[in-house]
This record gives sequence, structure tokens and C-alpha cells, in this order.
Amino acid sequence: MKAIITVLGHDKVGIIHEITSILSKNNINILDINQTLIKGYFTMVMLVNISKMNVDFKQLKAILDSKANEIEVSIKIQREDIFTSMHEI
Repeated sequence: MKAIITVLGHDKVGIIHEITSILSKNNINILDINQTLIKGYFTMVMLVNISKMNVDFKQLKAILDSKANEIEVSIKIQREDIFTSMHEI
């Protein structure tokens, strides 16, 4: 199973490290990643494989929400099938 993670916030040191550390600790593989800066705003979209993660999806979302509050960015995660369905309408 795959998921899409999006990150948006003011650029600062360590955003990628903080998020990828969570993914690594929970056995989530990054399949594709795209990040850029737009007028001082950091944006990142990742396609990740969650089929072997060692937490359930709800726990992962809570972990990412907590980290988002800590580092003052927005982090959203959606299962790929739901993401795809929403964008086919």
C-alpha cells in the first residue's frame, strides 16, 4: 500500500530530517520525493510505501501531526487510493 505525504511551511533547517526520521523509524520507504522553495515557503510531496510499516495508519498520522506542531509546518498524509479517487472527480 502507498501513501502521499505533503509538507508546507516556512523554510528552516531540518524539516526533511525530522520527517524522514519518522518514516525510517516506522519502516516506511520513500518511493519518490519532490521538494522546492517558493518565496521562502518549503513544499514537499512524497510517495511512500506503507505496506511494511510497524504502526497503524492512524498512529502514523498522529505522529506526523505532533511533529507538524513541533516544527511549525503542515503535514498531511493520505492513502494513495483515496488521493487518486479525489483527483479523478
